Amino acid sequence: MEFLQSIFSAGSGLLGYVIPALFVLMIVVFFHELGHFMVGRWCGVTISEFSIGFGKELFGFYDKHGTRWKVSAVPLGGYVKFLGDENAASVPDQEALNSLGKDDREGSLHSKSLWARAAIVAAGPFANFLLSIVIFGMLLFLYGKPMTPARVDAIAPDSAAAEAGFEVGDIMLSVDGQAIKSFADVQGIVALSSGDALAVVVDRNGQEITLMTTPRRTEVTDQFGNKQKIGVLGIRHAARPEDVVRKQYGPLEAAWGGVTETYAIVERTLGYVGRIFVGKEDADQLGGPIRVAQVSGQVATLGIVALVNLAAILSVSIGLLNLFPIPMLDGGHLVFYALEGIRGKPLSAKSQEVGFRIGLALVFSLMIFATFNDITHIFMSD
Repeated sequence: MEFLQSIFSAGSGLLGYVIPALFVLMIVVFFHELGHFMVGRWCGVTISEFSIGFGKELFGFYDKHGTRWKVSAVPLGGYVKFLGDENAASVPDQEALNSLGKDDREGSLHSKSLWARAAIVAAGPFANFLLSIVIFGMLLFLYGKPMTPARVDAIAPDSAAAEAGFEVGDIMLSVDGQAIKSFADVQGIVALSSGDALAVVVDRNGQEITLMTTPRRTEVTDQFGNKQKIGVLGIRHAARPEDVVRKQYGPLEAAWGGVTETYAIVERTLGYVGRIFVGKEDADQLGGPIRVAQVSGQVATLGIVALVNLAAILSVSIGLLNLFPIPMLDGGHLVFYALEGIRGKPLSAKSQEVGFRIGLALVFSLMIFATFNDITHIFMSD
């Protein structure tokens, strides 16, 4: 840990962002592709390449099964290429498949049963979720979790909390039906609830009182100078040293904590995306590789534990993104397989080609939009 910390601390300027970002991305991408790889090999699929990154190969080696393991020049993803694939997105190469002999063809992904293909595709996102569960669980087991009471220590004038009737000294017990164990729980709920009426149960001098409040969408600045718009009540919590309690976790409790933390991130992410579609949130918080590099560099200054925690969060996001029903992504492949199961036969090669072209356009459009957000975000933060 100390060795890694010294490496991240040594970077400055651009290098101080690049090294932590590569560290985070390499972990997340490697485990995603490893999921595809392991289940593919268990199902008897011949694997041509396992690449971290895209583009020109920087270095690599062959394993005893003939798979080329390599690191490529553009570290913005990775892929596993199976026998009979036309490209890194596992689009079937019909010409190559037709040229294979019977024995070789049985080693191609596209010759396997529907359930085997679906399992191989789903294994990538599953590996990302599993990685996050393991990381969160290990961090809880090793370091525990600091918790502070959700006490109201100050109220901003003319704020949502002031209008709702909060008083200094109130201790929040639940928000919108969700039990509150620490002030951080309140922040997590309120941040994605701007414009939504929330029922908050507080303990006021031993008496439980229910207050109705609506968080206001407000631009806030974090400790690194990054600006974002989130729901805010206008409550300040000033944790005193004696308030902080570090909850310790046993192995099983920590493992379950990893599951619940991963689920919470999935829930918040889907909630945010849903709120974008109904117009309750702006899409300006969607970030791409530049934002990942910026956040990774900033988090690295807090220590290796914080950076590993970021890797777990990003792993959940990558796993969930890949399950979106967009051709080119794992979720798109699963949709094709679902249609194949309903129809009793695969979609035509032409239909799949059209789908992959549409998916490619959507993925590139999303990347361009996210990069534009990244650049705008950097200028706004300066």
